[in-house]
Amino acid sequence: MSPILDVKNLYKNYGATAVLHDINVSIEEGDFLVLVGPSGCGKSTLLNCIAGLEPISGGDLFIGGQNMTNVSPKDRDIAMVFQSYALYPTMTVAKNITFGMKVRGVDPATQEAKLKHVAAQLQIEQLLHRKPGQLSGGQRQRVAMGRALVRDPKLFLFDEPLSNLDAKLRVEMRTEIKALHQKLGASMVYVTHDQIEAMTLATKIVVMKGGVIQQIGSPAEIYNRPANLFVADFMGSPAMNLIPAKARRNGNGTKIEIARKDGEPIVLTDTRNTDLPEDVIMGVRPEDIADPARLTSEHAQIAECLIEIVEPAGADTYAVMQLGGKHVTARLHAETSAKAGAQQSLAFDLGKVSYFEPETGQRLN
Repeated sequence: MSPILDVKNLYKNYGATAVLHDINVSIEEGDFLVLVGPSGCGKSTLLNCIAGLEPISGGDLFIGGQNMTNVSPKDRDIAMVFQSYALYPTMTVAKNITFGMKVRGVDPATQEAKLKHVAAQLQIEQLLHRKPGQLSGGQRQRVAMGRALVRDPKLFLFDEPLSNLDAKLRVEMRTEIKALHQKLGASMVYVTHDQIEAMTLATKIVVMKGGVIQQIGSPAEIYNRPANLFVADFMGSPAMNLIPAKARRNGNGTKIEIARKDGEPIVLTDTRNTDLPEDVIMGVRPEDIADPARLTSEHAQIAECLIEIVEPAGADTYAVMQLGGKHVTARLHAETSAKAGAQQSLAFDLGKVSYFEPETGQRLN
């Protein structure tokens, strides 16, 4: 069975400036693909190429097994939800949702049935008589989604649909979009610069930087096994700690030496990775540096660390220290005894550690 979306060797240039470089990505029917990266990385340009709003400079693009490289947007069987909602201000919600069907000549009875069904799904039945100016941002976004849903397309495209909403409403709408995807089983491509949105919504994530794909994988793969330093630093909140260290082979394991601001280096023994170069960047998530009683992994190793800053955060407390010349964050429990300016025993889970080559930034293990 063909992928619902298959992008092959896609390039996009604006004159002499290349903005997308050899993009290869595919998704199966029912996947939720999220394109994520910082501003200017090319994710929205790639979405526009998929939609047909931007011509591509090289490569091929297939939707539902059909080559759509040079096909008009209206003939690609897609529906798009924009950041700006793009609603007609003089039309009611009902007319905004059904307008596309009316233009395509769908009979009124079918229009009404689809309108009722989608309005119930999005819980906007009471808004159908209003105009966009009378709606909140979240309500407008639901209407924009409703207009896409009545199309029943092969592929839904979302261009940063939540970026105009406040933080609380973003979380609520994120949950609604996730529930909607699970209910419909629809195929979706979603652009965001918010890595939390990417992690919570996606079945597959594409991390981009400078028009180049850095890594493709499930949220768990991206989080636990970042392909390079950029992905490690970009995906996760707080970000992965990236600590310069020395790796020295020792018997059946490797001694990992990490410089401390206040004395002799910390020495940890990694029995899983025995073929590391001497200079490495050790990547460890904040939750994998924890109170010894909380971290029960068989690969846990305890070290004394000087805590510089303690940040209570409700269910957790974050402790910041200097290791390898970098600020390193540990995620401790709310009742931790850690105090700023004091030494604290912390457990490092060597079973979860990533190693990167300092010069290239590529993953080693």
